[in-house]
Amino acid sequence: MSSFSRLHPAVQHHVVNSLGWRELRPLQESSIAPILDGRHVLLLAPTAGGKTEAAFFPALSRMLAENWGGLSILYLCPLKALLNNLHTRLEHYCQWAGRRCELWHGDVSQAARRKILKDLPDCLLTTPESLEVMLVSAVTDHRFLFGGLRLVVIDEIHSFAGDDRGWHLLSILERLRTVAGRELQRIGLSATVGNPQGLLDWLAGHCEGTREVVQFAPSGGAQPDVQVDYVGSLDNAATVISRLHQGEKRLVFCDSRSRVEKLASQLREVGVETHVSHSSLSLDERRRAEAAFAQSSNCVIVATSTLELGIDVGDLDRVIQIDSPTTVSSFLQRLGRTGRRSSNNRNCLFLATHPDALLRAVAIVKMWQEGFVEPVEPPPTPYHVFAQQILALSLQERGLGRNAWRRWLLRLPPFAQAAPGQLDEIIDHMIRETYLSEDQGILFVGRQGEARFGFQNFLDLFSVFMRTPEFEVFCGREHLGSVDRGTFTQRGQSPLVLSLAGRSWKVRELDWSGWKAFVEPAEYGGRSRWLGSGRPYSFELCQAVKQVMTSETHFPFLSRRGDQALEAARAEHDWVKPDVTVLRIDANAGDSEWWTFAGRSANEHLGRLLLKTATVESNPDNFCLLLNTPVSGERFVHDMETMRRASAQETEPPTGDGLEDLKFSECLPATALRSIWHHRQQADRVVEFVLAQPLTLSSATSA
Repeated sequence: MSSFSRLHPAVQHHVVNSLGWRELRPLQESSIAPILDGRHVLLLAPTAGGKTEAAFFPALSRMLAENWGGLSILYLCPLKALLNNLHTRLEHYCQWAGRRCELWHGDVSQAARRKILKDLPDCLLTTPESLEVMLVSAVTDHRFLFGGLRLVVIDEIHSFAGDDRGWHLLSILERLRTVAGRELQRIGLSATVGNPQGLLDWLAGHCEGTREVVQFAPSGGAQPDVQVDYVGSLDNAATVISRLHQGEKRLVFCDSRSRVEKLASQLREVGVETHVSHSSLSLDERRRAEAAFAQSSNCVIVATSTLELGIDVGDLDRVIQIDSPTTVSSFLQRLGRTGRRSSNNRNCLFLATHPDALLRAVAIVKMWQEGFVEPVEPPPTPYHVFAQQILALSLQERGLGRNAWRRWLLRLPPFAQAAPGQLDEIIDHMIRETYLSEDQGILFVGRQGEARFGFQNFLDLFSVFMRTPEFEVFCGREHLGSVDRGTFTQRGQSPLVLSLAGRSWKVRELDWSGWKAFVEPAEYGGRSRWLGSGRPYSFELCQAVKQVMTSETHFPFLSRRGDQALEAARAEHDWVKPDVTVLRIDANAGDSEWWTFAGRSANEHLGRLLLKTATVESNPDNFCLLLNTPVSGERFVHDMETMRRASAQETEPPTGDGLEDLKFSECLPATALRSIWHHRQQADRVVEFVLAQPLTLSSATSA
């Protein structure tokens, strides 16, 4: 008997009659039993694999069969744009059963929020940061609001779990469990990851009840059409896109907002209907672009990773990748945006604009073909998140008993497994530094806590990631989006023209105190800047690039131009050898490069060791360290041995260890900071591998 028959009759009726579905997808069929049985579940499928319905149909069935009242289902997403996109669909499903679904995030009006608080919906779509606001707000009765909670769906859970935002999410779920007085069923939705059971254990491993991974990977049918071409520049990429696949809908991914803007402008100049989507555009701009793209049939939308997630922009014909993402999982997300129609196979075309990008693209496709997908690894010892949660709980409870935090947070593994007294020491430190104050055993936000985080009603307390201030850009009353302040310090451009939403804008006025720029349309090209250091490449990706460089393999997915460019890149790097690191010495220039192919994080660690043990300064990137001091091969072999011993003995965080970038790290004592640094040294394993490899020498000639 099909599991479909277990759904509530109202849901069955509307799936068949309102949606006109003849059958459920395999993932949707497989998810019904575990969700109806109350298990914690992780649903895995490619983008557009039907995960939303796989979670929501049985959740809605439970609501109806068990007569849940009040706000009983939370649906959490990492992006407001994804929430907006989902709201119409989930609202429609709830209306089948006479239930309500509402939306709450930073762009939702106060009037709409007041309506929600007065008349609770059955389902609420929101973000973890908005939940934090609701929990600590003085005007919200969070026990009334969340007292009926039964089930939580977390969409795109892999995008939370890999950084500290995931620990913030789980901390909030623990507080909601305490408010509701019951275990909340947890349902995570994810694209393909390398460690699904580990991801589920992170989500619900400490919770009461059983848990299950429900996974579906497409089988049979045509293989995805993946091709890699070499075009040599962004200008050439624009020419290729304008001439290729005319009459089709093309989603083009770029690795930065600046390149999105530049490519969009170039495509519009040659008459291609082009839309833009990235995180620094205003909500209205993104909605207009995504709606126009969804309704058109011959156009391009150029985007950053904002459209990597499951935002619906209609059926796509093509995905085009400028250069390459830095992970196989991102590639799979993007590949999965195509192939929804039976007449359209999944596809992705890489257009590499320089040789390094070509090597990376070939490596990513090679890793995918070999079945590799990165595991999602939550960062250990999130003690700075614990400090943030203590501050938030002090506000939420209008004063927190000195040990009361234990019933709210102690189940979470990183806190439950902390060394005896470690968490109490953090609270003692926060009291000494006046982030907290204590009165007769009750904790309140202290003087320093208010000064540091109290601006705009503790707005800075509600998220655990840093935000860089940007100028908000307006044309009249229309909010276009935001740009980095560096946009307005560019030399050699008068009048100043910026690019936003793929259009050019002449700057009329700058309000430096209010961080606002007022613009008017311009006919000629502009430039905009945004800060961002780029995502460091993993050790696995760097090693795959090295394998591509050192092998003689011909890759069928390469175009003729790509094949020629790869052979040229291999010839240029013929000194790279398998299973060794290379010290490339340029006697004329007086500098050297140490090629490790270890990834930027490990190379930065190696650079610190080299400076500490041999006083040799370096500039690390993902593949090598540029040494600023002349070295000899014999001397460097000795330096590597010294670095090996120093690495084994290293116990203190070095200067510039990156901990200053952790929000709320200033609330922590030195012992907690050392613990974070020690447990987050993921580069240690790679450093040991690099230092254990043989070293070979190569001579370089400077131009």
